[in-house]
Amino acid sequence: MLKHQHIIIRAEVAKPPLEQDLESMNEWFKDLIESINMKILSGPHIVYCNMPGNRGFTGVCCIETSHVAIHIWDEDDPSIIQFDVYTCSTLDIDTVFKKMKRFVPKTIEYTYIDRDNKLEIVGGGKFKYE
Repeated sequence: MLKHQHIIIRAEVAKPPLEQDLESMNEWFKDLIESINMKILSGPHIVYCNMPGNRGFTGVCCIETSHVAIHIWDEDDPSIIQFDVYTCSTLDIDTVFKKMKRFVPKTIEYTYIDRDNKLEIVGGGKFKYE
């Protein structure tokens, strides 16, 4: 039976990946997808943007059950990560949060949506790390 689960995350982080971290970001993406029991269909496709005011990584990965997307702005203080995972399978959001620890989050805000029959927000909140 198909599920339709979607988590949207906004995080302020102390250690964003920088331009020279392209290879490790590719590995992080692959590890995240494997750890949430998803399979890569295409990607990950990650690029670094040098445009002032929009500097940082953008990445997407098509998974068999939908997609994962991330955007990182590394010149902000704190740096910002916008990140989402959508799947028509079961999603373990605790594992997603654990994988975010790599970037040393200061705060994480999230919305968790059950899209089975309608757009129903079933979880969300904000937490700070000290």
